[in-house]
Amino acid sequence: MRIKERIEQKLSQHLKPYELLVTDESEDHIGHSGYVQGGETHFKVFLRSKKLKGKTRIEKQRLIYKLLELELKNLMRKKFSYSLNAVDEKARSGIISTPRGEIRTPAFMPVGTAATVKAMLPESVRSTGADVLLGNTYHLMLRPTAERIFELGGLHEFMNWERPILTDSGGFQVMSLAELRKLNEEGVTFKSHIDGSSHVLSPERSMEIQKMLGSDIVMCFDECPALPAPYEKIADSMKLSMRWAQRSRDAFGDRPGHALFGIQQGGLEFDLRAESAEILRSIGFEGYAIGGLAVGEGQEAMFDVLDFAPDMLPTDKPRYLMGVGKPSDIVGAVKRGIDMMDCVLPSRSGRTGQAFTHRGVVNIKNARHQNDPRPLDLSCQCPACKNYSRAYLHHVFKSQEIISSMLITWHNLHYYQDLMEKMRKAISNQSFAEFELDFNENLSLGDLEPI
Repeated sequence: MRIKERIEQKLSQHLKPYELLVTDESEDHIGHSGYVQGGETHFKVFLRSKKLKGKTRIEKQRLIYKLLELELKNLMRKKFSYSLNAVDEKARSGIISTPRGEIRTPAFMPVGTAATVKAMLPESVRSTGADVLLGNTYHLMLRPTAERIFELGGLHEFMNWERPILTDSGGFQVMSLAELRKLNEEGVTFKSHIDGSSHVLSPERSMEIQKMLGSDIVMCFDECPALPAPYEKIADSMKLSMRWAQRSRDAFGDRPGHALFGIQQGGLEFDLRAESAEILRSIGFEGYAIGGLAVGEGQEAMFDVLDFAPDMLPTDKPRYLMGVGKPSDIVGAVKRGIDMMDCVLPSRSGRTGQAFTHRGVVNIKNARHQNDPRPLDLSCQCPACKNYSRAYLHHVFKSQEIISSMLITWHNLHYYQDLMEKMRKAISNQSFAEFELDFNENLSLGDLEPI
């Protein structure tokens, strides 16, 4: 029996509809991630039933999803997996496979905090080479709410991004609220920075929210103390995060095609990092993140931790360094065995007139650019560099035109993705050391001489 027929049978059996139409819309998705030749990957269901009377839209959807749980699992024909394709010293390149498409590693994930990468269209972000985006649980649960996004078809449909999405747990943002939160074993009670309303976030609630969003990669709920901090505080925080990791694993359940990542904590301490990694490995996750870095410790201290922390994690699973970073941070992290990174820097810098180039950062606000006909980066093929001069970008930034944020952000995202592609090729060619040397030499040159 085909999936369409099983769906019809299951809905007819349990809901006794007086009107039912199940349409296979798979052919409308040819070329999209998740499409499988032969169809039966995308369905539209329309039904009327007395058994649904009085239920809200979200209650109706939850009931139907529950009834079709097995059939929906069968749709996830391609499971989440990771393949390690090449290693150069500690640097790694590989492929993360998901039902929504492949993620080439090392991978940089642009941040779409509130269901958008600021100043960018989704197709424009994709054109830079991005395989995956990051969404923010904290911000989305407050506005427009996870329930509303679920009602509207999930985060992918809501923001028009068909490829994989990773969502953070909300823990980092909640922890940064300081005076607005209360922490205990159960979770965190906090007040919204938007309207002051009270909310509770626990491992179970975080998993529920990320499920409603439809995240392909889900992060455990954890606590992340700012550094520097006393050893005892870091140890207590790490152990709490590990207890929450187990609760996150239990609440995540069996979700074929989706992945749950555990988060290693332990500050700058070798023994705490080792203990955290051991606990996470015993629980078992589809991937592992290194958390608690890029929180004020500086690059040297971060690299010191990365010299040993990735080695504590499984080699056959992806490794994600959260919240990193500057181009030099990224190159140093990949050198030490990191596969995935995210940061708001390329988009935030784009909105403040900071452009990343292979010769360093260009501040388009400076008057030296007002008569410069050259592009931001002579070696770049992004739309900003191919079609607009430094003089124009300086003008639209000074004029506070929206196109300034769009073009410089577009350039920055393109630069970051080009950097990842160059590293993937270097690792495959066993030439990462040469790549790193060229990267640092180019940065040392500084910007082009003024005209």
